[in-house]
Amino acid sequence: MSQAIQYERARPSAVPAMQPGPLARPHAAHYEAVMRVIELMHERIEEPLSLQDMSRVAFISQFHFNRVFRQVTGIPPHQYLYALRLETAKRLLLTTRESVTDVCFSVGYNSLGTFTRRFTGLVGISPNRFRAMMESSATALQGFASQAEGAAGSGHFIEGQATAPEDFRGTIFLGLFSTPIPQGSPIVGTVLTRPGSFRLPPAPDGDYYILGAGLPWSEDHREYLLYETALRGGTAVRVCKGQAAGPAHLALRAPTPFDPPILVSLPLLLSGAAKGAAH
Repeated sequence: MSQAIQYERARPSAVPAMQPGPLARPHAAHYEAVMRVIELMHERIEEPLSLQDMSRVAFISQFHFNRVFRQVTGIPPHQYLYALRLETAKRLLLTTRESVTDVCFSVGYNSLGTFTRRFTGLVGISPNRFRAMMESSATALQGFASQAEGAAGSGHFIEGQATAPEDFRGTIFLGLFSTPIPQGSPIVGTVLTRPGSFRLPPAPDGDYYILGAGLPWSEDHREYLLYETALRGGTAVRVCKGQAAGPAHLALRAPTPFDPPILVSLPLLLSGAAKGAAH
C-alpha cells in the first residue's frame, strides 16, 4: 500500500495515538504539509535536514512549521527524524548483512560511537545485541507473555483498560515512559495476551505516559522487533503515592504515516514485567 493511500485513510483520525491529552485538530493542509516533510525524511534519511529545509518543503514559516509538525505527530520534527533514522537502522540490521559501521553511515551518522550510544540509549540495547535478538525474540514473547500477564502481587498498581479492534490477535505491550514516544527502557511494563484490564507495577511519583503497542502474531520473527504494523495507543497519567489517580484507558488503533517510530525494543518490557512481578 502506498503512503498516499495510507494518508488518505488516516487523515480523518490522524491525531497521533502516542500523544496524550486533547489536541486541536489540525487543518487538512497541515497534514499534507507534514506528509511532504515525512516523505522527504524517508528519501534523504542519510542527509542532514535543517528546520529551514523542512519548513521550505512544507511551505510554512519555521516557527509555525515546528508547531504544526508537533501538533500532527506529537513530537518535534528533529525528534521524528532521529527516530526514523534509528528505525531504518533497525531494519538494516535485521534484513541485511551490512556491518554496524556501514549501517551507521547509511542512516546519516558520521561517528560510530555516537550512533552506538544513541541506538543503545533509545532502543535499549546495542546494535549488535539487537541483531542477535531476532532468533530468540518470538519464543521469548510467546513463552513469557502469559506469565507476565498472570503475575499477582501486593501493594499499589497503576491500573487501566486496553482496547483493540475486534479482529486483533496477538500480544499487547504496555510501558510507562517519561516522554510521549516509546524509547529507551520503560520505567515499568507489562504484557497482555489479549485486550482487557491491565496492571502496571507501582512507579515513583510524577507525570508519565502509558504507551501501548499491539503486535499481531507472526511467523516472521522480524515483526517482533520492527513494529511497522503494530497497533498504537497512549495516554498521560499522573502517579501519586505509587498509583495513578484513576484508571487509564488506551484505545489501540492501526498506525498512520504520522506516527513516530517505536524505538524501544519491546522484549525489554518483559524484563520490566518480571521485575514488577517479583516485588
